[in-house]
Amino acid sequence: MIINYDDNVYSGQFSDDGNFFYSCVKDFKVRMYDTSNPYNWRHYKTVAFPFGSWTLTDASLSPDNKWLAYTSIQSNVCLAPTDPNDTGDPYTLSLSEHGSRRGTWRDSFGIWSIRFSGDGRELVAGTNSRSIIVYDIETRQVLENIEGHEDDVNAVCFADKSSPHILYSGSDDTTIKVWDRRSMGDGREAGAFVGHIEGLTYMDSKDDGRYLLSNGKDQSMKLWDLKMMYTSAQFREKNPRRHTPYSDFDYRWSKYDEDDWFPHPDDNSVVTFRGHKVLRTLIRCHFSPPGSTDSRYVYSGSHDGKVYIWNMDATLAGVVDVKKTTQQEKSLPRDYRQYYDRRGFPGWSTIVRDASWHPTAPFIAGKFNTILNFTIGETNKDTASSLNGWDNALGTVSLHSYNEGSLDEGFPGMGTAYDEKLQQVSDERDEEEDDDDEEDFDAGW
Repeated sequence: MIINYDDNVYSGQFSDDGNFFYSCVKDFKVRMYDTSNPYNWRHYKTVAFPFGSWTLTDASLSPDNKWLAYTSIQSNVCLAPTDPNDTGDPYTLSLSEHGSRRGTWRDSFGIWSIRFSGDGRELVAGTNSRSIIVYDIETRQVLENIEGHEDDVNAVCFADKSSPHILYSGSDDTTIKVWDRRSMGDGREAGAFVGHIEGLTYMDSKDDGRYLLSNGKDQSMKLWDLKMMYTSAQFREKNPRRHTPYSDFDYRWSKYDEDDWFPHPDDNSVVTFRGHKVLRTLIRCHFSPPGSTDSRYVYSGSHDGKVYIWNMDATLAGVVDVKKTTQQEKSLPRDYRQYYDRRGFPGWSTIVRDASWHPTAPFIAGKFNTILNFTIGETNKDTASSLNGWDNALGTVSLHSYNEGSLDEGFPGMGTAYDEKLQQVSDERDEEEDDDDEEDFDAGW
């Protein structure tokens, strides 16, 4: 199943119980879907972010599935009820100590990452002003404003769902900081993880108070154990940043030269995973679900249009080829099929920015256990291959499953295309329009 959007899809996740899915799109809207029946999804609500900047950067679902917090590159957080009967505007929470602002992020700061605490009472955010902010939702007050990094904080999360005390933050300064809110009198971190030699793009906590996963622009993913962190004193004594000097590599536009990669001499990670491509956007990584897989796999999106899945010993367990799936002609929106027909789809590429593995559904992705694997992709048309310089950026949410050769009754047909509200895209062609398209092609393409 492939859901088509008119803009890039930047993130999306299932709820912990698998009954809910949301997708964050560059048009500043979040689409919410009822996935309680994994064979029959239902769109029931779309909410917007007013006065957003560039795109929606992140979203987090409250533990009780009742609230969705989502962000843009500004200091406000939108908080929307997931109840489809509540059609009011989302609440606006200002994480700036200067109050709510509707201008650009330059007026205050922008938020790259947002997470609910395990009790749903607090939010933690990472910002482009090098800070980590803890916000109390009920009192609408900033509880902590930690200026703990030397560059943008692209990723934040809580270490344990049962406790709001331990926080992780990952930055473009290449480090991961560990914060204990019970002992922050001097403003120092409780500890640090070192090993990435370029900035971090994302982190995922196993929610057990011990293990953490991170993605880095050095084209590597790492597993960390809280018991192996450097203390604040050790971190400063080693001065590990001296091994990561400033480079002119820009992951947004450049290819990564593998000759530039080296094992960090102070690396205190447990396992390093490589093979995927972390380019152009802040690509995300995750642990596989605890219920159906015992979290024994880790996986990441990739710039090459695939989802890479590893065993915990860093051996590759499987690959989901999202690019191949989304380039099927019948999965395309009608307006783009003529270009596909004539040019063989040469200018299209797919970037998988995020992926979500269903926690309980009886399907498998690749060759794995009974899992439903859901991938979020940014599908972009490259201007370099457009004969007239035409540029259009699309997005897809594509559903991938493996049923060991047997067909499940009621399951959507392979490659079935839908719009954002899950209305099926017709495969029928209007002959008159096709004739017009052919004339236009012959005359101008």
